[in-house]
Amino acid sequence: MTMLDDETRRKLRELNLEDFIDAIDAQSKDISYSTMTFEERLKMAVDHLYQSKNNKKVKRLIRMSKFRIPNAAVTSIYYPDRGLDKEKLLSLATCQFIDTNSSIVFQGFTGSGKTYLACAMGKQACISGIRTRYIRVPDLLILRDEATLKEQGITKLLKKFAGYKLLILDEWLMDDLSVEEQHFLYELIERRYDCSSTIFCTQYQQVDWHERLGGDVHADAMMDRIVHNNVWVDAGQKNMRKFFGQQQMERQ
Repeated sequence: MTMLDDETRRKLRELNLEDFIDAIDAQSKDISYSTMTFEERLKMAVDHLYQSKNNKKVKRLIRMSKFRIPNAAVTSIYYPDRGLDKEKLLSLATCQFIDTNSSIVFQGFTGSGKTYLACAMGKQACISGIRTRYIRVPDLLILRDEATLKEQGITKLLKKFAGYKLLILDEWLMDDLSVEEQHFLYELIERRYDCSSTIFCTQYQQVDWHERLGGDVHADAMMDRIVHNNVWVDAGQKNMRKFFGQQQMERQ
């Protein structure tokens, strides 16, 4: 079978199609391809290129998402003795909630696995080609403080985090909020409302949110934009951090 000449290779490299060159080279070294038509070989080479490009895109999206648990996966969620609704989680893993701009709340005590569940859902979004970002709310508020020192800093920060199709806010309402922080979170929720999805990880039940958000009209507005279009998921009754820690000790 004919190999690609140097000039064709050069042009393909300029087009950033190195993976296509690899596919053609692999075919030229495998005699089984000699019985295939040009169209069949071309289709297989294009399929290889598409899959390679898609895999690289997914890896890039996962890297840019900055997940706290990069190896979290829906297929590795631990269910025994947790009381998790497996059917609901598998349904959420299809990412259809993002198509409807709905949100998810993972609620549970410290160590119950909220962050793992959120990162697993976030990774599914990346696999679907959805631009995602994970951040702890305390870290986001530090970025807000830093942004106040720059011209148009707050506006640019809000635009950045409003732009993610899926945003994961971990440690939601863990700390008391100043008036300025309440206003910032309100603006972020407002800009994301009805055009994107957010995953909240929190220790607090919904009944406690209003007071934690300041108990004023901004709290009313945030609650109205969050609670009426979300899926509430109880993270379960098992301390997963303790459970896996004990398992690791037993293996040593």
